[in-house]
Amino acid sequence: MHVLVHNSFMFTVAIMGLVHAILLVTMWLSGVAELVRFNVLSVVVYLFCFILCRLGHIMPVYVSVFLEVTVYSSVATRIAGWRSGSYFFLFSIIPIIIYFGCILFKGSKRWIVFGMLVINFATVVVLYLIYADAAPMQALPDATRKFLVIFSAFAMVFAVVFYNAIYIYSSESERGSLEQKNKQLSLDATEDDLTNLLNRRGFLPVIKSYMGDERTKHFCIAFCDLDNFKRINDSHGHDCGDEVLRNVTRLLKREMHGCDVCRWGGEEFIILMRDYDLAVAKEKMEYIRKTIETTPTVFFNKHVSITLTIGVEENKDDYKEPEEIIKVADERMYYGKQHGKNIVIWEDATS
Repeated sequence: MHVLVHNSFMFTVAIMGLVHAILLVTMWLSGVAELVRFNVLSVVVYLFCFILCRLGHIMPVYVSVFLEVTVYSSVATRIAGWRSGSYFFLFSIIPIIIYFGCILFKGSKRWIVFGMLVINFATVVVLYLIYADAAPMQALPDATRKFLVIFSAFAMVFAVVFYNAIYIYSSESERGSLEQKNKQLSLDATEDDLTNLLNRRGFLPVIKSYMGDERTKHFCIAFCDLDNFKRINDSHGHDCGDEVLRNVTRLLKREMHGCDVCRWGGEEFIILMRDYDLAVAKEKMEYIRKTIETTPTVFFNKHVSITLTIGVEENKDDYKEPEEIIKVADERMYYGKQHGKNIVIWEDATS
């Protein structure tokens, strides 16, 4: 079905050409010379349409299909009579007019599709009024007439079923694609592209959920900042800086298993340590600090060392919003930056 949807114009032209090839043989066997010649002309028209499809000229093909079916149905009804069922071909192109018309014409230009449907219906009405009670120009054998009625009715039903099927398939595929894109956009909105950690937007609701639940509100926050990170970018390039961030991320994920890690921005990370009290959090962050310090990043045979300054705070009943506890941890980290870096600060300077 995927192949048919993406080659629907060529498939349509091929089927239409096949239909007229069958009609050509039928009329030849029945001795209807005028319709034999007309079906030869129709087959030639669809051969040219197939070539146009391959060249990407779809609009002339769309118009040609509409005109060919309209003219053929009118001529065949005049020659073979109303009871031949040739007017059914006018119904068979209604799904084609709508399906391809909505692809080719957008916005206000879709009045063209409506206009073509009006012409199509008007043609059926005119043919009925003129030929419903008129004798055919050439009487067909009874078997041929029955075959034409069944064949043209089948073409009508096939067109309705087929184009509805590809429309449904296309709609479901497009919906699935949109859902996937929306899912990816949601991930992009809450995850950091470089490290695949939660970003600020994705992390704040996590803290908020823990603060509002009595079972999980016992936690600590660590605000971490890489020391002299700008110097690494300036000395080794931003690609090296990105690799340092990825390496630090790997270490944090490995050593802080079960905790939530966020890339707050730039070279800043926040760690949410569930069920940690301040003393345990302090020891864990001291271990993290030493691990980062002693685990250089390897970048094109260069060993790039980095250190980490960390501020830690424990959740308290006084904190109502995530930003409040983060602010305290951030201030402690900043104090550590001003007093030597590569240090863990877990209490205020005045404590």
